[in-house]
Amino acid sequence: MANVVNSTQSFIYDLYNFYQWSQAMADQRTKGWMLVDSPFPTLVYTMIYFLIVWAGPKLMKNRKPFQLTWALVPYNLAMAALNLYIAVELLCASTKLRYNYLCQPVSKLRHPDEIRIASAVWWYYFSKLLEFCDTFFFILRKKDNQLTFLHVYHHSTMFSLWWIGIKWVPSGSTFLPAMANSFIHVLMYTYYGLSAFGPKVARYLWWKKYLTILQLIQFTTAMIMGINGIRSGCDFPLWMQYTLVIYMISFIVLFGNFYIKAYIEKGSKVFEGNSRSQMHVANGYMNGIEHAMLQNGDCKKLH
Repeated sequence: MANVVNSTQSFIYDLYNFYQWSQAMADQRTKGWMLVDSPFPTLVYTMIYFLIVWAGPKLMKNRKPFQLTWALVPYNLAMAALNLYIAVELLCASTKLRYNYLCQPVSKLRHPDEIRIASAVWWYYFSKLLEFCDTFFFILRKKDNQLTFLHVYHHSTMFSLWWIGIKWVPSGSTFLPAMANSFIHVLMYTYYGLSAFGPKVARYLWWKKYLTILQLIQFTTAMIMGINGIRSGCDFPLWMQYTLVIYMISFIVLFGNFYIKAYIEKGSKVFEGNSRSQMHVANGYMNGIEHAMLQNGDCKKLH
């Protein structure tokens, strides 16, 4: 028993020392920024998110779905505007600083444009908290088919992982995935904002399929750049590059599976269904002709 107690105390002590060491290694430029200093707010919000994902559909089971057009339109367009701001900030500041897109070490300088990049990365991290509303709207509208593993995994992990980003690497090569993803989110939230107006508008929105393709291109590019950074010895935290590669592989698998089921397999079924319908129509048409000719005594014309 004494050995168990001692082992537990030793583990807690080592864990505390690691926490203190990791805090000392954090980027001091973002110290004191909202939600940054401690991991607990991020963990608490993520746990609340999981709780709502679990309990929300149960609470809505016997209730009518909410329409929420009044909230969906401004929310999605506001998110599009926020992501546009983040992307433009990162693009302008990184261009001024002449950042290298293949490998950019983390600078601890307090140059105004470096702080500008760190600030944009913070907004990107914070936007991942706001994006929890995507899930809450699905629940309130009883779109439970949208609450896939991919959706929940994507939203919950992005918020946590980008806390790591803003805490330890708020500049350097961190800027590129945030910038690319923000540009894609501008298109995505614009799409969702416009589609919330209903079928009359939604039928003109043709680019949903291509958003998934853009995301797959983004994930693949980020994975290749991460592998290249590891191979070339880029002066960027190695653990971050390995994390990036593994994370991107998971996204490629999950989003690739979604694309196959949503567009390739579904498209094949639609094509097959259309072909069968056309055959039924053709058979019906020929049967009608044969029936008419039999009635007119023209049976010989069919043989």
